[in-house]
Amino acid sequence: MIGAPVVPLFRTDTQARVLAALFLRSGETWTLASLARELNVSPSTLHPEVRRLEEAGLITARTIGRSRVLEADSRHPIAQPLTEILTYTYGPNTIIADEFGSIPNIDLLLIFGSWAARQSGEPGPAPNDIDVLVVGSVDRSAVYAAADRSQERIGMPVNPVLASPKRWETSSDALIRQIRSAPTLDLTPAIKHQEQK
Repeated sequence: MIGAPVVPLFRTDTQARVLAALFLRSGETWTLASLARELNVSPSTLHPEVRRLEEAGLITARTIGRSRVLEADSRHPIAQPLTEILTYTYGPNTIIADEFGSIPNIDLLLIFGSWAARQSGEPGPAPNDIDVLVVGSVDRSAVYAAADRSQERIGMPVNPVLASPKRWETSSDALIRQIRSAPTLDLTPAIKHQEQK
């Protein structure tokens, strides 16, 4: 995974993944049990990490019925920089580059649409999905499999659009013109870096 070299910033990988779930997917409701299922760890492994994060004031827990609902504390002084670090290490950009990076013959890999617009600072509603453009002579089934894996890890639909190099260079294609005229996030350098390893 691309994010692995940054993980030593956190006490454990489990702790980082807990923080990523709570800070990067704040619209979801998390209990200890649902978080354990999501991260594929036992509740007994998760409980001490959650307790430490609560004690540090990074997350809060409130009781609803018989469950404790966990939330990121966005008022914490380091909430914003922590979110930026988590986005860089465990966010959609990293996950998509990681999952698509093993596909041969990708010339260009872009995130476009509402996700890219919000990341570039354009105001608007929170994205409900992530649009990914794949340019190259690629295996369609490999692209859709990578999108499915990315979707599972991110917890949000990932919609791939495939384009040949010729289509990408064609100015008459309405979708390509729209992508070119709006904010995008270029993940190509990240996947080329993976290829060199």
